[in-house]
Amino acid sequence: MKDFISVVIPTFNRSQTLKVVLPHLAQQTLAPEHYEIILSDSNSTDDTPALLEDLNIPNLRFIRRHNEGRSGARNYGIMEARGNIILFTDADIIADEHLLEEHLEFHRKFPMSAVVGCEVQVDSLEEYEKVRKNYLMRRTLHPPSRKKLSWLYFLTGNASVPREILLEVGMFDESFTGYGHEDLELGYRLQKRGLTIRYNPSAINYHWHPVGFEEKCQKMHLAGRSTVRFYLKHKDPDIKFKLGMNPLSLFLHSIISKDGWLLNLCRKSVETSHLCSEIVLQYHYLTGLKEALRESS
Repeated sequence: MKDFISVVIPTFNRSQTLKVVLPHLAQQTLAPEHYEIILSDSNSTDDTPALLEDLNIPNLRFIRRHNEGRSGARNYGIMEARGNIILFTDADIIADEHLLEEHLEFHRKFPMSAVVGCEVQVDSLEEYEKVRKNYLMRRTLHPPSRKKLSWLYFLTGNASVPREILLEVGMFDESFTGYGHEDLELGYRLQKRGLTIRYNPSAINYHWHPVGFEEKCQKMHLAGRSTVRFYLKHKDPDIKFKLGMNPLSLFLHSIISKDGWLLNLCRKSVETSHLCSEIVLQYHYLTGLKEALRESS
């Protein structure tokens, strides 16, 4: 179907955020006949089905299968989608009312493109209400002037791609079962296929996911492991360079003791020092990376 967007949302036991997220997607400036919402559920055990009955959103489709991770859930959504454009978002991301219209407009202007929108980080619904009304308070990754992105920034909390191209390149790699890089790896293949990854700062959504520092450390550890999987699949030095898989980083990690004074000092200051928090996070990232390298040798 021409000019039709399928919004694909992977979910597992996220009813508490979905009750906020789904109504926003149902109140778009794009007419309902031009899009569908596909909630690709990995066999949730919470009250997600009951929530959907209560919300009663006409253009929402609920599909379920056994849990194969986020990549598997997204791929199932792609396969079931009716639209010629697939927009990826998540169960904890609140859409601006113009989100779908902005994505569709870019695809009309730039047919051979993937489109990445502006993802604003918020820690609470109170912060969401504040930054929604005041753009100067928004925490964003890219300046509004940016036009194009590399695969390093193909983040599927707010990204859209022509469905036929996704099928052509093989969709998400479901072997990325841990945290991290399944989206970057797809972006890499899309860019190799010849798609330009364009940034649309007016396609805005709000990532409502406060993450504690210990959880961040765990995610960085898993991301390090995913970096090795990503590199071994493609053997491209550009992957090493952009994801910090280089001799200098590995050497610096080797001289920082797990229980040494530097890491302990930084751990005590993660709440007050951005530098210290980055040192600790990078330590966990490189620990995961080196573990995966040892296992692959």
